[in-house]
Amino acid sequence: MAGANRDAHSHKGTPASRGGRGRQPTLAQLRAFAAVAEHLHFRDAAAAIGTSQPALSGAVSALEEALGVQLVERTTRKVLLSPAGERLAARAKAVLDAVGELLEEAEAVRAPFTGVLRLGVIPTVAPYLLPSVLKLVHDTYPDLDLQVHEEQTSSLLDGLAAGRLDLLLLAVPLGVPTVTELPLFDEDFVLVTPDAHWLGGRTDIPREALRELPLLLLNEGHCLRDQALDVCREAGRGPDTPVTTTAAGLATLVQLVAGGLGVTLLPRTAVEVETGRGALGTGYFADPAPSRRIALAMRTGAARQGEFEEFARALRAALAALPVRLHAPPAARPSADEDVRAAVTRCAAPRGASSGTAGAC
Repeated sequence: MAGANRDAHSHKGTPASRGGRGRQPTLAQLRAFAAVAEHLHFRDAAAAIGTSQPALSGAVSALEEALGVQLVERTTRKVLLSPAGERLAARAKAVLDAVGELLEEAEAVRAPFTGVLRLGVIPTVAPYLLPSVLKLVHDTYPDLDLQVHEEQTSSLLDGLAAGRLDLLLLAVPLGVPTVTELPLFDEDFVLVTPDAHWLGGRTDIPREALRELPLLLLNEGHCLRDQALDVCREAGRGPDTPVTTTAAGLATLVQLVAGGLGVTLLPRTAVEVETGRGALGTGYFADPAPSRRIALAMRTGAARQGEFEEFARALRAALAALPVRLHAPPAARPSADEDVRAAVTRCAAPRGASSGTAGAC
């Protein structure tokens, strides 16, 4: 009897051992554990998923009870993942990602251009293109809940990869294999100068003029800064020609130019907005002018890919009045119904009516 009692007691150990697997974890528990695994701090993790710290701690404890393993080591100063927690954190994230994709797929199947669309936009595009984007959504897609996030490129790509964002509007190429780009247009760079500058008003500025000009640029992290530096390098500007003044935004940059501190490069779509506030001149480069390409970007294989491609086609049309060179939309792939109808037509054609098409069915 003692042995039987010992056996009975030994099987009471963990919830996972009772009934084979124990209770099933909930999505809320997995979400709480994934947040703790990412932030390694209960307060930060709770803020990240919009819950209270006690509720988060309780959800993690409930998950540990359900799985029968300790996932985190709690101390007064920090949180560490246990060996089991290290292994299961990736699994928890994969489950949450799969559930997110399931919900996204279901939403897209129900009806296109409905529900939430989280659009990320870079700061050197947002003020100049958002009016067209917002009008398009208001007029054409009234059931779409558009949420706009203005961030720099690296943050947008992180958000797209993590599922925090659905679609990006930014400068390309990105060179990211997991991201598909839908080009919208190319736009030239324009030289912005102080009033009465010798290059102001010209339409045939050679790129080589950039070699010695006092160039003002955006701060590190802005892709427009990198693009401007690339243009300068192509023009033969050496690394020993310093950039002494920078700014966090184009509006500040233009005011520095108006104050006589130097010149800068603006994308063509920004010129009308940014040069109307001060004594400034503009000069245009001789062909082929330096330019940048603007595109929508989505996760490769996104459940809403067809919807995003249609949105790109509509947005190109909405941007037709801007001083840009629109990209021709790619040819639309025939729908499944159109494929079926074409196959039926081929099969129904009289044999010999064409060069072997009927016999191929």
